Amino acid sequence: MESKAVVSLANGKKAFGDNEVLKDISLTVNAGDVLAIIGPSGGGKSTLLRCMTLLETLDSGDLSYGDLTVCANDAAGRAVYGGKDVIAAAKTRFGLVFQNFNLFPHYTVLQNVTDALICVQKMPKDEALARGRELLARMGLADKESMVPCDLSGGQQQRVAIARAMAMNPDVLFFDEPTSALDPELTREVLKVIRDLAAEHMTMVIVTHEMGFARDVADHLIFMDGGVIVEQGPASEVINNPQHDRTRAFLANYDRD
Repeated sequence: MESKAVVSLANGKKAFGDNEVLKDISLTVNAGDVLAIIGPSGGGKSTLLRCMTLLETLDSGDLSYGDLTVCANDAAGRAVYGGKDVIAAAKTRFGLVFQNFNLFPHYTVLQNVTDALICVQKMPKDEALARGRELLARMGLADKESMVPCDLSGGQQQRVAIARAMAMNPDVLFFDEPTSALDPELTREVLKVIRDLAAEHMTMVIVTHEMGFARDVADHLIFMDGGVIVEQGPASEVINNPQHDRTRAFLANYDRD
């Protein structure tokens, strides 16, 4: 059976002034796949994620979520985006987890998870609360629903952020270095949640510096540097046996246990 593409980007380019941050990036993520993106700071990883999640606009390229074309090149090779309805529809197809949680500080944990369901999806409040409580229970946070974010550890806050990203039942979850703000113990608890989601065949794109985690959890891995995909392939192969000198040099700096 042919895999269904959940999100695909073809020939994506993005520059900030004279700084070309993405240079002709193409990738496809199929349903149930976990894609890890690794590489040095400034290599374009976060900009790629921001373009795919519509926080930045591509200069050129084609971006689609399943059958929904978000942008495509015009005759001059410039990316032309769909209207408000297209963008709104695209935003229902993905969830995004930031490295610094980005929770609403004055909302309770449950309000953080259910706000978009009630305000954006117009879900009945009792239904939204039930969905929120179900997700918090999955994250091991059933007893934290009435707390505010500052009462939680960083790992707990990140698990709330994951629950919030999952609340809209997206086709794909994006993670932008989800453990970079956490100490090793809290990192382990967040990575366990992501491992569990992978075991449930949640489609995910994860920018990470956790090489052992990327090797063990991701199906496919991309190594980016200088705005290009230097090397890609099955995650365990790229990490255990990199083919490109630049990939080898990068991985030499990391513990892969």
